[in-house]
Amino acid sequence: MVDDIPDFYAVIPAGGVGSRLWPLSRADAPKFLHDLTGAGHSLLRETWNRLEPLAGPDRIAVVTGRAHRAAVEDQLPGIADKNVILESEPRDSAAAIGLAAAILHRRHPDVVIGSFAADHVIRGTRVFEFAVRDAVAVAREGYIVTIGIAPSEPAVGFGYIKRGGELIVDGARDASLVERFVEKPDLETAKAYVADRSYLWNAGMFIARADVLLAEIEANNPELHAGLLELAEAWDDRDRRGPAVDRIWPRLEKIAIDYVVAEPAAEKGKLAVVPGHFDWDDVGDFASLAKLNSNGRGTDLAILGPNARVLSDAASGIVVSQTSRVISIIGVKDIVVVDTDDALLVTTAEHAQRVKSVVDALKVTGRGDVL
Repeated sequence: MVDDIPDFYAVIPAGGVGSRLWPLSRADAPKFLHDLTGAGHSLLRETWNRLEPLAGPDRIAVVTGRAHRAAVEDQLPGIADKNVILESEPRDSAAAIGLAAAILHRRHPDVVIGSFAADHVIRGTRVFEFAVRDAVAVAREGYIVTIGIAPSEPAVGFGYIKRGGELIVDGARDASLVERFVEKPDLETAKAYVADRSYLWNAGMFIARADVLLAEIEANNPELHAGLLELAEAWDDRDRRGPAVDRIWPRLEKIAIDYVVAEPAAEKGKLAVVPGHFDWDDVGDFASLAKLNSNGRGTDLAILGPNARVLSDAASGIVVSQTSRVISIIGVKDIVVVDTDDALLVTTAEHAQRVKSVVDALKVTGRGDVL
């Protein structure tokens, strides 16, 4: 058994509804609490299982909403109470990861933290562990490090990272400076990126010394930094924590860590990337979920649900069933059917990204009962 990393603390931001997976993913049961791979446990639990060999059970923290505390603790019985960091409301990744960094820095001044989303799917755990260990070695040298995924196809649903000059760091086999981030491209641009071989998918994984991460937040958003430090100072005092969260958290800027930390650090030559040669997917919509559960074979029909009753003939796509109804699909290609007790979604893989617009429309019409 490989030893864990003694100065490393894993942080799992467990937030966001995953609205492109409605009506399966909802405010009271978000994506990370579901088993989307047929593994028998949730994406959150899978994330914990990947990180435990690297950090040990006592050095994994989860940042989540107050409403999800019971579910998180039920799925992660090994998590220490002090490592459940609760948000009063969603404030995006800069506040969530920054708060964890501030709290952990007060407890362990030399700690290296790594942020890994609760709702991503990774296959190739040993290769993932190698990439994290390389990233920690680079982070110890004062860099903010991201793990970029070697692209397997010209995907248009992911952002990309362009690798720059090579970094030579003891303990890291392959690391580079980040030249720039690029937003989700069109198909022709994505094909050019893959052919170039210097572009990696941006998987949103960040590893850094907590003090370095906090210094970058301070340089780019002093108000956010001040609020995080004030919260961290009160956090381990139960009597002070709740009032501090209620007073400070709602006024923190809602902004992604990419904009507050990663992109500015790249401009200063302080952001590094380690390539990850493992299968990764952020399961952003039902098209990616279908692909994930049919092993990439577009001719297959993926079926999810412990009691799903599906009859199919010459059909492909995905069916997710949370009811006992019989669902029959005949001669339909790339279909998406999601059947729950109070909502039914029918679309195609081509239009899977548009599910979010249905959620937005339901919010406008006041149909919060199905969200």
